[in-house]
Amino acid sequence: MNPSTNKSRKAPDALLIILAVLMLAVACTWLVPAGAFDRVEVQTEAGTRNAVVPGTYHAVEATPVPWWGFFTAPVKGLADHQAAMIIAFVLLIGGAFAVLNATGAIDAGLYRVLRWAQGGAGRKHAVIPLLMLAFSIGGNTFGMAEEVLVFLMITIPLARSMGWDAVVGVAIPFLGAGVGFAGAAFNPFTVGIAQGLSELPLFSGWELRLAMWLVLTVIAILFVMRYAARVERNPEASILHGLPGRGADVGGLGERPLTNRRIAVLVLFALTIVALIIGVNRFDWYIEEIAGLFIGMGALSAVIGGIGADKAAKAFAGGARDMVGAAVLIGLSRSVLIVMQEGQVIDTVLNGLSGAIGGLPSAISAQLMFFVQFAINFFVPSGSGQAALTMPVMTPLSDLLHIPRQSAVIAFQLGDGLCNFVIPTSGVTMGILEIAGIPFNLWLKWIWKLMIWLVLGGMVFLGISVSAF
Repeated sequence: MNPSTNKSRKAPDALLIILAVLMLAVACTWLVPAGAFDRVEVQTEAGTRNAVVPGTYHAVEATPVPWWGFFTAPVKGLADHQAAMIIAFVLLIGGAFAVLNATGAIDAGLYRVLRWAQGGAGRKHAVIPLLMLAFSIGGNTFGMAEEVLVFLMITIPLARSMGWDAVVGVAIPFLGAGVGFAGAAFNPFTVGIAQGLSELPLFSGWELRLAMWLVLTVIAILFVMRYAARVERNPEASILHGLPGRGADVGGLGERPLTNRRIAVLVLFALTIVALIIGVNRFDWYIEEIAGLFIGMGALSAVIGGIGADKAAKAFAGGARDMVGAAVLIGLSRSVLIVMQEGQVIDTVLNGLSGAIGGLPSAISAQLMFFVQFAINFFVPSGSGQAALTMPVMTPLSDLLHIPRQSAVIAFQLGDGLCNFVIPTSGVTMGILEIAGIPFNLWLKWIWKLMIWLVLGGMVFLGISVSAF
C-alpha cells in the first residue's frame, strides 16, 4: 500500500509550510521594528566568524521587503553560498548511498541476520537488540529514515511469526533508526547541516553525542524487549489485541543471498565510516572531503558489487533525485533568513527570544531551546529543512545566552528527531503506521512512556553539554 494514497491522513507538504513561513517573514519586515546587534569578528577552530555582542541591540531604519520579494527570495536562498554547499552535499550523499543500496548488500545483510535468528530458540531474544542496534547505526551515520518503509516488509511478518505483534515489527526499524537519528554523532543531514550553519567543525563534539546515541538506543531497545516479552507471555497484552490488523498480510522481500561481493561491499561501508571518523578528527575534513569520501564509496561499491556502470549511474541519479525535495527545502529555508536579514528584523527576533528566556541558568535555557525545536518540528518535519530554518537563529541566540553552540546543535537534533515519533504531520510516521495497520491513537498510547524516558535522557545529555563544551 502506498501511504500517500490515504487522503484522510495526508500530511501537510513541508514545501507549503516553508512558503507560509517565508510569507510570514516578508510580513514581519513590515510589522516588526527593525534593529541590530553590534558584531565582532572572532577566531575559532572553524575559522573567523562574526559573533553577536550581547547588550548592543539598537533600533535602525526600517527596510521592509516589498511584496514581490516573496517570489525573488527563493532564488537568493538557493544561490546563497553556504546553502549551495549544503545542497550539493545532500544531493551527492543521497546518490552515493543509492548506489550502495543498489548492490543489494544492505538487504542481504539484514536477511542473513533474520535467518540466523530463526535457527534456534536461544537466538530469538537477540533479534530485537541486534536489529535495533543495526538500524540505530544507520540513523546515526547516514540519517536512515524513509528507508525503514522497505524493511517493514520483513520485520512485521518476522515479529508476528515469533509470537509478538506488528508494534514490535514497526518498532525494530522505526524506533531503532529514529533514536539513532535523534542522538546521531555523524548524521550528515542533521548534525552536519546544523554544525555547518553554526560554523562549527563538521561532526565536532562527536564523543558526547556518541554516548548520548548509545544511551538513547539502549533505552529504546529495553522498552521494546520488555513489551515483546509481555506479548509473548500473554497475547492479550498487545495493544492491538482484538483489533484486525494488516501486519500479517505484508509480503516479504524474498531471499537475499549474502554473496562474497555483498560481503565485500558491507566491509567497504564499515571502512568508510571509520575513515570518516578519522578524517574529521585528525585531518579537519569538511563538506568537500566528506562528500568525496562517500562518492568514492559509491563508486567502489558499484565495482565490487558488480552492478555495472549503467545501473550505478541510474541509481546515483535516482538517489540524488530523491534528495531534491530536501535540497529545495534547504534553499527555501535559507531564503527566510535572507528576507529577515534584508528587513533587519532578525536581530529584533533574537533580542525578543533572549529576553523571554534570559535571566535563567544556561542549562535551563538550553532545555527551553530543546522544547522550542520539538514544537517547530510539528510544522516542519524535515531534519535538513528545520536545521536550515532554525540554526541561523538559534546559533546567535546561544551566543547571547552563553550557551555553547554545540549545545544548540544537540537541542536541535533531539527536538527534531524525537518529535518524529509522535507527529501526524510526518508522512513517514503515518505511512509506517498505515502499512502496519496500527491506529495513530493506539501508537501514542503505546509510545508515550518511552517518549518520557527518551526526552529525560536527552535533557540529561543536553545539560552535560552546557558545561562540557
